[in-house]
Amino acid sequence: MAVTTGEATGGTELDVFSALLGFVLDPFQINACRALEAGHGVLVCAPTGAGKTVVGEFAVHLALASGRKCFYTTPIKALSNQKYAELVRRYGKNSVGLLTGDSSINSDAPVVVMTTEVLRNMLYADSPALRGLSHVVMDEVHFLADRFRGAVWEEVILHLSEDVRLVSLSATVSNAEEFGAWMETVRGDTTVVVDETRPIPLWQHIMVGRRLFDLFDTRARTTDGLRDLVVDQDLVRHVKQRQALERVDPWESRERGRRGGRGGVPSDFRPLPRPEVIARLDDEGLLPAITFIFSRAGCDAALAQCLRSRLDLTSAEQVAEIRTIIDAHTGDLPKADLEVLGYWEWRKALERGLAAHHAGMLPAFRQTVEELFVKGLVRAVFATETLALGINMPARTVVLERLVKYNGEAHAELTPGEYTQLTGRAGRRGIDVEGHAVVLWQPGVEPVDVAGLASTRTFPLRSSFRPGYNMTINLIDRMGAPESRALLERSFAQFQADRSVVGLTRGIERNEAAMATLRERLGGEDGEYFEYARLREELSSRERALERQGRSERRDAAVESLTSLRRGDVIAIPVGRHSGLAVVLEPDRDPTDPKPLILTEGKWAGRVSAGDFPEPARSLGSMRMPRRVDHHTARVRRDLASALRSTGIVVPGRRKKKKAGAADDAEIARLRRAIRQHPCHSWPDREQLSRIGDRYNRLARETETMRQKVAATTNSLARTFDRILALLTERGYVTAGEHPEATEDGARLSRIYSESDLLVAECLRQGVWKGLGPAELAAVVSSVVFESRREGDTIEQGGPGALRYALDETVRVWRDLRAEEIRFKLPPTREPDLGFASAIFQWASENSLVDALIAAGDQGRALSAGDFVRWCRQVIDLLEQVRSTSPDPGVSRAAGRAVSAIRRGVVAVDAA
Repeated sequence: MAVTTGEATGGTELDVFSALLGFVLDPFQINACRALEAGHGVLVCAPTGAGKTVVGEFAVHLALASGRKCFYTTPIKALSNQKYAELVRRYGKNSVGLLTGDSSINSDAPVVVMTTEVLRNMLYADSPALRGLSHVVMDEVHFLADRFRGAVWEEVILHLSEDVRLVSLSATVSNAEEFGAWMETVRGDTTVVVDETRPIPLWQHIMVGRRLFDLFDTRARTTDGLRDLVVDQDLVRHVKQRQALERVDPWESRERGRRGGRGGVPSDFRPLPRPEVIARLDDEGLLPAITFIFSRAGCDAALAQCLRSRLDLTSAEQVAEIRTIIDAHTGDLPKADLEVLGYWEWRKALERGLAAHHAGMLPAFRQTVEELFVKGLVRAVFATETLALGINMPARTVVLERLVKYNGEAHAELTPGEYTQLTGRAGRRGIDVEGHAVVLWQPGVEPVDVAGLASTRTFPLRSSFRPGYNMTINLIDRMGAPESRALLERSFAQFQADRSVVGLTRGIERNEAAMATLRERLGGEDGEYFEYARLREELSSRERALERQGRSERRDAAVESLTSLRRGDVIAIPVGRHSGLAVVLEPDRDPTDPKPLILTEGKWAGRVSAGDFPEPARSLGSMRMPRRVDHHTARVRRDLASALRSTGIVVPGRRKKKKAGAADDAEIARLRRAIRQHPCHSWPDREQLSRIGDRYNRLARETETMRQKVAATTNSLARTFDRILALLTERGYVTAGEHPEATEDGARLSRIYSESDLLVAECLRQGVWKGLGPAELAAVVSSVVFESRREGDTIEQGGPGALRYALDETVRVWRDLRAEEIRFKLPPTREPDLGFASAIFQWASENSLVDALIAAGDQGRALSAGDFVRWCRQVIDLLEQVRSTSPDPGVSRAAGRAVSAIRRGVVAVDAA
């Protein structure tokens, strides 16, 4: 497609671009576009749905108008696919390409949409595709706070050529100025454009039973006549009446909610059924709606509840259109798999205008739901919070069933940032005049708390950037060690750390000023009482040191006891949720941090550490063990736990703790004598002066702690880099000396992009995966990719002996690597997880989807089809890397054949 330029028309490029849009740009969009046309980089922070992507599309226009190239990056493939389709509609297929882990379409086009990782890999490989690049758009740049993937965004920002204009699009963050200041230091002239105004006004509500209340009183005014955020008093009165009916103490209920469980909801409370909630919203004209439920099972249960009711939100004409769209998306699915995929129930729900949306669904199913919802054919969706992070799928109304969600460790209350992100989906620009957020009331939900969430705008961006093995090798290869350290010092992570040092330094200065005043009140450093206060502090310090020494000795005793355990020993876990009898499955002789593998009488298998033993572990007896124990198999765990209970061994009573050794310590006795004999000990105002002295000593300790933090924070990333470099040098991935270079093994590591990159490189180098067939290799590779969603969610490990041996060897390599990481004080590589090995082995052996999903099940919990496809694609991604990096041709061939064996059926449908 030919692009008309501003030069040809006599106007600016922004004038030309605006004329193509068909709507008037908002002020923040105009400001950002003008800065971009003037040659600046831009950072745009605006709410969901405000139209940030228009600025990114203007960057595409500028690149095409100047005959240059633009890369448009997104965090997830679904967003890449969506943006690719939009740009193709505007500029034509010849001008736009797509690059994701699964697809490569027209990659030489002047505009290429890609996931951020693809661009990072291009930069490290110094790809020829980077030539002629003038603009890069980083959509959803706030993903750099993501714990697992966030470092990729900073790597791109730091490595991009200085002459490339960077367009960073972010959700509203409370520290946009800080982020912009960092961008200015590393990218040069950067204009920060912040817009906190929602394009569609958002009305907040609470539904109590069947009644829908406004959260805020719209009549409330401040003294200057402006509206004030005051909680609606009718709502407050009604909630109090309901609490009285439910006989619930709101304070007790809220406290119970903070502790976890079901968010403080009494077991006898019955919420309004979901079909009635949807019907009530329909009566109020508030559909389409997204109801956020913080679990996949909860979303599926909500949909099933609606299907059992008479709720139907579609007309006959809409049903016909829905069926056409369903068939277009799912026509390639194997007919034999439809039953196991739950296709017919899913289809029936869509025909009634209802759907679930979560990561456990098949991609083709999710994409169908998204298209139907955007077209207004599906009017009620039950979704997990991942929808708030992903594709453009706004609704008129967002419903929150609860304000408490499980964060992976405990039930926690929603933060204001999470609430804002979820409710940001409410209000469709160009369709709705206003959006609506509805919180469903239940005991423990206080209107004033909801008002606090709704009116607070705090979502600070925190860097998750940390050097890793692959990053270190690539940095060394591109720029050498000294420049690599300098680059790490320029990261946003170090920028934020250095700013925290400023705050610590100010705290030190404040404390020192306060200490000077207190010293004067105590008579100065040479005064009698100051000496007395120093003796008291020495005594307290000695008592604390003895307490620390006691803890250290107890830990050393626990470590020594754990290293002495043998296979089959029966021990007692004294504390924690796995307390009780346990048998040792796999000893660990690590002298610093032993973590033997054990099985409890409660059928839990896992590793324990010295922290689990406040007193030394001791063998209470032993039991005969099979030659091979596959603790990943539920049946094996059950049988062993039964055998453990039948040994007759009982858990002994807890020993009484020995009293601290302070009473026997000569230094403590000397200090106590010196204090009693000191002249100040008999002063009448001794207690008053002691309080001043204690405050002085407390400030002195606090100041010393802050000084230590300053020392630890300064150059912290460079120190981590040096420790990684030392480990890689010792293992032969880089050469020794002042100017280290990547070895042949290091070059292979530089092309492995995985959370367990060094483990994969070690397995390839040591030949652990040699001689495996395609299905066996797929199963072993899955162990360094897969991560069980819940503790204990593992499956039976089948397959031939070669596979079992390779899995055991992979775990052995990991254990050796973990010991090295502990020695070098580096974060440990995640332990291999065998929970997907049997499923992927079945699938790569060309068995049916039913067989693969059954193999993935454990204790009745089957892996969902969506999760199965997602993990298959991640295994494919790593197998492709193994194919291109393995030093053994046999492993490379097996990896290639494994990819072909996995990429079939449901895994191949909508792979882009």
